[in-house]
Amino acid sequence: MAKNMTINLRIWRQKSPETPGKLVDYTVSNASEHMSFLELLDVLNEQLIASEDDPVEFDSDCREGICGSCGVMVAGIAHGPQQRTAVCQLHMRSFKDGDTITVEPFRARAFPIVRDLVVDRSAFDRIIAAHGYVSVKTGSAPDANAIPISKDAAEEAMDFAACIGCGACVAACPNGSASLFTAAKIEHLALLPQGQVEASQRAVAMVDQMEAEGFGDCSNYAECEAVCPKGISVSGIASMRRAYMKGVFSK
Repeated sequence: MAKNMTINLRIWRQKSPETPGKLVDYTVSNASEHMSFLELLDVLNEQLIASEDDPVEFDSDCREGICGSCGVMVAGIAHGPQQRTAVCQLHMRSFKDGDTITVEPFRARAFPIVRDLVVDRSAFDRIIAAHGYVSVKTGSAPDANAIPISKDAAEEAMDFAACIGCGACVAACPNGSASLFTAAKIEHLALLPQGQVEASQRAVAMVDQMEAEGFGDCSNYAECEAVCPKGISVSGIASMRRAYMKGVFSK
Protein backbone atom coordinates (compact mmCIF):
# COMPACT_ATOMS: atom_id res chain seq x y z
CA MET A 1 0.00 0.00 0.00
CA ALA A 2 1.34 3.43 -0.98
CA LYS A 3 2.48 5.60 1.87
CA ASN A 4 1.23 9.21 1.92
CA MET A 5 3.74 11.91 2.80
CA THR A 6 3.72 15.58 3.69
CA ILE A 7 6.33 17.44 1.66
CA ASN A 8 7.31 21.06 2.20
CA LEU A 9 8.52 22.83 -0.92
CA ARG A 10 10.53 26.03 -1.32
CA ILE A 11 10.12 26.94 -4.98
CA TRP A 12 11.67 29.75 -6.97
CA ARG A 13 8.93 32.03 -8.31
CA GLN A 14 9.72 34.67 -10.92
CA LYS A 15 7.08 36.15 -13.22
CA SER A 16 9.43 37.26 -16.00
CA PRO A 17 13.11 37.77 -16.80
CA GLU A 18 12.78 41.45 -15.90
CA THR A 19 11.17 40.99 -12.46
CA PRO A 20 12.98 39.85 -9.31
CA GLY A 21 12.29 36.35 -8.05
CA LYS A 22 12.13 34.74 -4.64
CA LEU A 23 11.69 31.40 -2.92
CA VAL A 24 8.09 30.73 -1.86
CA ASP A 25 7.02 28.06 0.65
CA TYR A 26 4.29 25.50 -0.15
CA THR A 27 3.09 22.27 1.45
CA VAL A 28 1.73 19.17 -0.29
CA SER A 29 0.10 16.98 2.36
CA ASN A 30 -1.12 14.11 0.17
CA ALA A 31 2.00 13.11 -1.72
CA SER A 32 2.36 9.42 -2.52
CA GLU A 33 5.76 7.79 -2.22
CA HIS A 34 5.20 6.39 -5.73
CA MET A 35 4.77 9.83 -7.31
CA SER A 36 7.48 11.21 -9.54
CA PHE A 37 8.75 14.67 -8.62
CA LEU A 38 6.90 16.18 -11.57
CA GLU A 39 3.69 14.55 -10.40
CA LEU A 40 4.28 16.21 -7.03
CA LEU A 41 4.50 19.57 -8.83
CA ASP A 42 1.29 18.67 -10.71
CA VAL A 43 -0.50 18.11 -7.39
CA LEU A 44 0.85 21.41 -6.07
CA ASN A 45 -0.39 23.20 -9.19
CA GLU A 46 -3.84 21.69 -8.75
CA GLN A 47 -3.88 23.15 -5.24
CA LEU A 48 -2.75 26.55 -6.51
CA ILE A 49 -5.32 26.64 -9.31
CA ALA A 50 -8.08 25.64 -6.87
CA SER A 51 -7.10 28.58 -4.65
CA GLU A 52 -6.91 30.87 -7.71
CA ASP A 53 -3.15 31.30 -7.46
CA ASP A 54 -0.74 31.13 -10.39
CA PRO A 55 0.59 27.59 -10.98
CA VAL A 56 4.33 26.96 -10.95
CA GLU A 57 5.77 27.00 -14.47
CA PHE A 58 8.13 24.13 -15.26
CA ASP A 59 9.22 22.32 -18.41
CA SER A 60 8.37 18.70 -19.20
CA ASP A 61 7.59 16.58 -22.21
CA CYS A 62 8.14 12.82 -22.37
CA ARG A 63 8.25 12.21 -18.60
CA GLU A 64 10.20 9.04 -19.36
CA GLY A 65 13.75 10.29 -18.75
CA ILE A 66 14.41 10.64 -22.48
CA CYS A 67 14.00 14.27 -23.54
CA GLY A 68 15.72 16.12 -20.67
CA SER A 69 13.37 19.09 -20.72
CA CYS A 70 12.36 18.61 -17.07
CA GLY A 71 15.70 19.69 -15.64
CA VAL A 72 15.61 21.71 -12.40
CA MET A 73 17.70 21.93 -9.24
CA VAL A 74 16.24 19.71 -6.51
CA ALA A 75 17.76 20.18 -3.05
CA GLY A 76 20.74 21.94 -4.66
CA ILE A 77 21.50 19.12 -7.11
CA ALA A 78 20.75 19.16 -10.83
CA HIS A 79 17.96 16.57 -11.35
CA GLY A 80 18.01 15.74 -7.64
CA PRO A 81 19.89 13.34 -5.36
CA GLN A 82 19.42 10.12 -7.34
CA GLN A 83 22.25 9.56 -9.80
CA ARG A 84 21.62 8.98 -13.52
CA THR A 85 17.98 9.99 -13.14
CA ALA A 86 16.09 12.87 -14.72
CA VAL A 87 13.66 14.80 -12.52
CA CYS A 88 10.66 13.12 -14.16
CA GLN A 89 11.98 9.74 -13.00
CA LEU A 90 12.92 10.92 -9.51
CA HIS A 91 10.31 9.43 -7.16
CA MET A 92 9.17 10.67 -3.79
CA ARG A 93 10.37 7.49 -2.10
CA SER A 94 13.82 9.11 -2.37
CA PHE A 95 12.64 11.58 0.29
CA LYS A 96 11.20 11.34 3.80
CA ASP A 97 7.85 12.39 5.22
CA GLY A 98 8.12 16.00 6.39
CA ASP A 99 11.14 16.85 4.23
CA THR A 100 11.64 20.42 3.05
CA ILE A 101 12.89 20.47 -0.54
CA THR A 102 14.20 23.54 -2.35
CA VAL A 103 13.42 23.64 -6.07
CA GLU A 104 15.19 26.15 -8.32
CA PRO A 105 15.81 26.63 -12.04
CA PHE A 106 19.13 25.78 -13.65
CA ARG A 107 21.30 28.84 -13.11
CA ALA A 108 23.81 29.91 -15.74
CA ARG A 109 24.39 33.14 -17.63
CA ALA A 110 23.72 31.33 -20.91
CA PHE A 111 20.41 29.92 -19.55
CA PRO A 112 18.30 33.03 -18.81
CA ILE A 113 15.20 32.46 -16.69
CA VAL A 114 11.92 32.71 -18.60
CA ARG A 115 9.50 32.20 -15.68
CA ASP A 116 9.68 30.29 -12.39
CA LEU A 117 11.58 27.05 -13.12
CA VAL A 118 11.71 27.53 -16.91
CA VAL A 119 14.98 28.59 -18.52
CA ASP A 120 15.89 29.34 -22.12
CA ARG A 121 18.25 26.60 -23.31
CA SER A 122 18.28 27.65 -26.96
CA ALA A 123 22.04 28.26 -26.66
CA PHE A 124 22.40 24.48 -27.01
CA ASP A 125 20.50 24.60 -30.29
CA ARG A 126 22.89 27.22 -31.64
CA ILE A 127 25.90 25.11 -30.67
CA ILE A 128 24.42 22.19 -32.64
CA ALA A 129 23.62 24.47 -35.57
CA ALA A 130 27.26 25.61 -35.66
CA HIS A 131 28.39 22.18 -36.96
CA GLY A 132 26.79 19.37 -34.99
CA TYR A 133 26.13 17.35 -38.11
CA VAL A 134 27.83 15.63 -41.06
CA SER A 135 27.72 17.84 -44.16
CA VAL A 136 29.87 15.77 -46.52
CA LYS A 137 28.03 13.52 -48.95
CA THR A 138 27.92 10.03 -47.53
CA GLY A 139 25.67 8.53 -50.21
CA SER A 140 22.67 6.35 -49.54
CA ALA A 141 22.44 4.20 -46.44
CA PRO A 142 25.09 1.43 -46.74
CA ASP A 143 24.59 -2.19 -45.80
CA ALA A 144 25.12 -2.81 -42.10
CA ASN A 145 28.55 -4.42 -42.58
CA ALA A 146 29.78 -2.29 -45.50
CA ILE A 147 31.75 0.14 -43.27
CA PRO A 148 33.88 -1.67 -40.70
CA ILE A 149 33.53 -0.08 -37.26
CA SER A 150 35.01 -1.67 -34.18
CA LYS A 151 32.62 -2.69 -31.45
CA ASP A 152 34.43 -0.46 -28.94
CA ALA A 153 34.15 2.61 -31.20
CA ALA A 154 30.48 1.96 -31.90
CA GLU A 155 29.67 1.56 -28.21
CA GLU A 156 31.63 4.67 -27.22
CA ALA A 157 29.89 6.69 -29.95
CA MET A 158 26.53 5.46 -28.65
CA ASP A 159 27.48 6.46 -25.09
CA PHE A 160 28.13 10.04 -26.21
CA ALA A 161 25.04 10.08 -28.43
CA ALA A 162 22.96 9.35 -25.33
CA CYS A 163 23.25 13.03 -24.32
CA ILE A 164 19.73 14.46 -24.00
CA GLY A 165 20.77 18.11 -23.84
CA CYS A 166 19.10 18.75 -20.50
CA GLY A 167 21.71 21.25 -19.30
CA ALA A 168 22.39 19.61 -15.92
CA CYS A 169 26.11 19.69 -16.71
CA VAL A 170 25.97 23.47 -17.07
CA ALA A 171 23.93 23.94 -13.89
CA ALA A 172 26.31 21.79 -11.82
CA CYS A 173 29.54 23.32 -13.14
CA PRO A 174 31.00 26.10 -10.94
CA ASN A 175 32.01 27.84 -14.19
CA GLY A 176 28.70 27.29 -15.98
CA SER A 177 30.55 25.35 -18.69
CA ALA A 178 28.81 23.51 -21.51
CA SER A 179 31.92 21.46 -22.28
CA LEU A 180 30.36 18.07 -21.51
CA PHE A 181 27.34 18.75 -23.72
CA THR A 182 29.47 20.10 -26.57
CA ALA A 183 32.00 17.28 -26.28
CA ALA A 184 29.24 14.66 -26.40
CA LYS A 185 27.78 16.18 -29.57
CA ILE A 186 31.24 16.33 -31.17
CA GLU A 187 32.50 12.93 -30.09
CA HIS A 188 29.53 10.80 -31.11
CA LEU A 189 30.20 11.92 -34.69
CA ALA A 190 34.01 11.99 -34.54
CA LEU A 191 34.20 8.35 -33.47
CA LEU A 192 32.44 7.14 -36.65
CA PRO A 193 33.91 7.12 -40.18
CA GLN A 194 31.26 9.44 -41.62
CA GLY A 195 32.03 12.08 -39.02
CA GLN A 196 35.81 11.89 -39.06
CA VAL A 197 36.19 13.86 -42.30
CA GLU A 198 35.10 17.10 -40.61
CA ALA A 199 36.15 16.29 -37.04
CA SER A 200 38.55 19.19 -36.53
CA GLN A 201 36.41 21.80 -38.29
CA ARG A 202 33.39 20.63 -36.30
CA ALA A 203 35.22 20.99 -33.00
CA VAL A 204 36.42 24.51 -33.82
CA ALA A 205 32.99 25.70 -34.95
CA MET A 206 31.07 24.23 -32.00
CA VAL A 207 33.57 25.25 -29.31
CA ASP A 208 33.73 28.80 -30.70
CA GLN A 209 29.93 28.96 -30.64
CA MET A 210 29.88 27.61 -27.08
CA GLU A 211 32.19 30.43 -26.00
CA ALA A 212 30.16 33.02 -27.93
CA GLU A 213 27.03 31.95 -26.02
CA GLY A 214 28.64 32.96 -22.71
CA PHE A 215 29.32 29.54 -21.20
CA GLY A 216 32.32 29.30 -18.91
CA ASP A 217 35.42 27.19 -19.49
CA CYS A 218 36.05 23.72 -18.09
CA SER A 219 38.27 23.47 -15.00
CA ASN A 220 38.01 19.68 -14.62
CA TYR A 221 35.75 19.69 -11.56
CA ALA A 222 33.82 16.74 -13.10
CA GLU A 223 30.60 17.88 -11.41
CA CYS A 224 29.04 17.61 -14.88
CA GLU A 225 29.64 13.88 -15.08
CA ALA A 226 28.35 13.40 -11.53
CA VAL A 227 24.91 14.86 -12.32
CA CYS A 228 24.54 13.76 -15.96
CA PRO A 229 21.40 11.57 -16.14
CA LYS A 230 23.10 9.51 -18.85
CA GLY A 231 26.47 9.22 -17.09
CA ILE A 232 28.45 10.73 -19.98
CA SER A 233 32.18 10.67 -19.31
CA VAL A 234 34.38 13.76 -19.05
CA SER A 235 36.90 11.88 -21.21
CA GLY A 236 35.07 13.38 -24.17
CA ILE A 237 36.16 16.87 -23.10
CA ALA A 238 39.84 15.92 -23.48
CA SER A 239 39.14 14.51 -26.95
CA MET A 240 37.24 17.67 -27.88
CA ARG A 241 40.18 19.83 -26.81
CA ARG A 242 42.62 17.79 -28.91
CA ALA A 243 40.35 18.07 -31.95
CA TYR A 244 39.94 21.80 -31.36
CA MET A 245 43.71 22.42 -31.17
CA LYS A 246 44.26 20.32 -34.28
CA GLY A 247 41.64 22.35 -36.12
CA VAL A 248 43.03 25.69 -35.00
CA PHE A 249 46.61 24.88 -36.00
CA SER A 250 45.63 23.33 -39.34
CA LYS A 251 43.94 26.53 -40.56
